[in-house]
This record gives sequence, C-alpha cells and structure tokens, in this order.
Amino acid sequence: MSSAMAGAVDLSGLKARADAAGKQSSGAAPAAGGGAGGPYVIDATEAGFQNEVLEPSLQVPVVVELWASRYPREEQLSAELERLAAAGGGAWLLARVDIDTEPRIAQAFRVQQVPMLVVLVGGQPADAVNGALPDDRAAEWVRSLLDALRDRMPAIAEGERRAAEAGSDEPVEEPEDPRFTAAEDALEQGDYAAAEAAYQAILDAEPANEQAKAALSQVKFLARAEQADPSAIERADADPDDVDAQLAAADAEMAADRVEAAFTRLVDTVSRTAGEDRDRAREHLVGLFELFPGDDQRVSTARRALARALF
Repeated sequence: MSSAMAGAVDLSGLKARADAAGKQSSGAAPAAGGGAGGPYVIDATEAGFQNEVLEPSLQVPVVVELWASRYPREEQLSAELERLAAAGGGAWLLARVDIDTEPRIAQAFRVQQVPMLVVLVGGQPADAVNGALPDDRAAEWVRSLLDALRDRMPAIAEGERRAAEAGSDEPVEEPEDPRFTAAEDALEQGDYAAAEAAYQAILDAEPANEQAKAALSQVKFLARAEQADPSAIERADADPDDVDAQLAAADAEMAADRVEAAFTRLVDTVSRTAGEDRDRAREHLVGLFELFPGDDQRVSTARRALARALF
C-alpha cells in the first residue's frame, strides 16, 4: 500500500483514529452560515441550497422552515426551533427560507400556506407540518423526528454526544471497551475476517456506534486492498456498464494512491446507474470516504459531486 493510504488507514492506532474522526464529526459538521441562531441554523437561499441544505441532509435531518416576510412570523416557534437546533450539537439543522425572496424554493416545496416545516432526509422530503406548530410542542416533535431517524443516520448520535459533552464542565473518560480490544488484536494479527466480524457484532448491537462504523470500513478496505488488481482499471475502462468492475477498479486506484480518480469513477457510476446498481456504487463510495478524516478536501469535493449525481 502507498504511504498516503497507510496514513489514511492507520493500522497501529485504529481505535484512536476512529475516535478522532468522531470528534471531527464529518457527518454532522456545522452548517455554513449560522448567525444569531448559531452554526446549526442558516438562512437558506436558492444559490446555496445544494451545499447548505441538500448536502448536509445526507448525514442529518434538515428542517426547512418556510415563512414569508409579508406575513407576521411565528416568532415564538421560530425562536424555539433556533434554540433547539443550537442546543442539538448538529444532530439536526434548521434552514430558514423567506419565500418572498426565494420564490423558486417555495415552488419546489409547493407551499400553500406559511409557516410550513419540511424535513429533508437524503435530499428528499420525509415529513412536513403545514401551519403553525405550537412552540411548546416543538421539542417533542424534534425528539420524535430524531428517534425515528437515529438508526438510519448515525451522525445524529454524534451531534447528541457533542451536545452532551458541551454541556458538561469536565470531559468524561470512557472506559476501554473489551469488544474493541478484541477487534484491534485481530487486526494487529492480520486476521481481517475476525476483526470485521468483531466490529460488525458491535454495530449489530449498537447501529449508531460511529467508532465501530469507521473501523469496519477501514478493515473492509484493507482486506480488499490486499487483493486489489491493477488490471481491474483497464477492464473497467473498457466496460463502463460493469458495476463490479467499477468497484474493483476504484479499490485498485485507491490502493495506488489515486484517490480523486477512485472517487470520480464511483460518482460517474452513480450518475449512469439506477436501482440496486446505483445503491451499490453509492455505498462503496461512502465507505471509501470513511477512510479519510472528515475535513479532507478530496472527500468534501467528492461529497458535493455525489450530491449532484443523486439529486
């Protein structure tokens, strides 16, 4: 493996690296913008909707609050939503949209009355509330939303953990987890199958465990990288419709430190496929993202390209 990939997949400190990745929270990074409501509240515009709203909704739910400046605003509800989002640590984001200045967004959501709350998950509407939601019910509504999505969107738990840590005066020292110790021991011995099984067992019991998820992605790639065949790239280039070949070629490119090429290949595969093939390519690409720190520019660029390909 190349030196660059050895740095991306740290064999000697997998648990520590996963911890660091969790603290960077690539999946629940603060939204661009912010302002009075904090970094998890934005005033969305059509120009920034892709990057500020759709792309973050791949990781955490985004509540779009649609209102109109020509009508009296539900100030209490708006203030309560801002407070909840700011206190949530990035478990969810609030995007406020004035439909009088952003009519095309209103058309896209088919707004018939304001206020209107739309929940975006994976770039698609997952729930909506038409008319005013009593501000004393906002916290309950948000809690129900997060409970329903927590298993599907692990970054929710990351945001909640960050919020809990921010509310504590002293950091809590977590005890060593023997399940991770067993997985790390297997990894150090080169037994990828045993390490993968150990991390998968943790995820089966705790689907929202970000540390285990990151470690499992790294172990799976390490096992594939040992079998990576450089000739797979030529075969994939000769047959763009062969999804299996595209996945194998992306692994070969990644192992050869051609990171951007691997990302581009899989984004292109997502763009020209549908159904199960598209899901396979997307999941493979997201797995490769998890090999790198959340602030890696190559990952950020590829995530934006993936969002455009999907939506």
